[in-house]
Amino acid sequence: MSPPHLALILFITLVWGFNYVAGKAGVNELPPILFTGLRFFLLSLVLLPFLKWHRGQMGAIAIISMTMGGVHFAIFYMGLAAAHDVSTIAIAGQLGVPFATIMSIIFLKEKVHWKRWAGISASFAGVMIIGFDPVVFQYLKGLILVILAALVGSVAMIYMRRLENVGMFELQAWIALLSWPVLAPLSLLMEDGQIAAMSQASWSGWGGVLYTVLGTSLIGHTGMYYLLQRYEVTQTAPLTLLSPVWGVIFGVTLLGDTITPRIIIGGVITLIGVAIVSSRQKALVDTGG
Repeated sequence: MSPPHLALILFITLVWGFNYVAGKAGVNELPPILFTGLRFFLLSLVLLPFLKWHRGQMGAIAIISMTMGGVHFAIFYMGLAAAHDVSTIAIAGQLGVPFATIMSIIFLKEKVHWKRWAGISASFAGVMIIGFDPVVFQYLKGLILVILAALVGSVAMIYMRRLENVGMFELQAWIALLSWPVLAPLSLLMEDGQIAAMSQASWSGWGGVLYTVLGTSLIGHTGMYYLLQRYEVTQTAPLTLLSPVWGVIFGVTLLGDTITPRIIIGGVITLIGVAIVSSRQKALVDTGG
């Protein structure tokens, strides 16, 4: 990988890592489903010119939009809102990679050898170690929701493998456009005080929304798509594991997250496991956020 491209992927991981802090700032002031809906509404406005009908693939795009888009991120931000710390959330969110591998085995009949099975086992073992930490017990619901979000998002990754000639901007445009009309009524049913929250939200809360649109989606995902067109996933995917590391660093330094030895050990084991799986992945890996 050339130095400019290496610098780009490092910058992308930095952008994705800060996403956890920005997202936490947003859901602290806005209900999480509303927050997710606002993100996709604004993103759909930005990407409206990129909408393109793909004959024979719209069913898969719709499923991706609901799983990777509305449902995945709604659950993720609900978990982020319920969690006290973003560090453990940043680590647990990486389970999407081993989940996607398991989905590939079940639905695509892919063959997985012992090294990837070892990586999958290590990933889940590490998160289990984190989950039994007394600090994490205080917000175990948030951790469980983020793991569930990773599982839902892995379904989308299976369908993404089947898409042909669909650009990243085009896919993001459809995800955004099909997500927010579902999230808006869902927020009305499950949340309250939306108008008051939006009127009282500070620059920090609205900044969280804008950051997920401009930073995470447009800069992060587009930059990664650019790199994936030039390099094998086995070269890029392991480097994306820097994003949860940045998430932990930002969580500790900016939000005062509590990091215990058990969380450190569990986090290291999880990331090593995900690195083993992702370094042998042949498909697009989306670290998301």
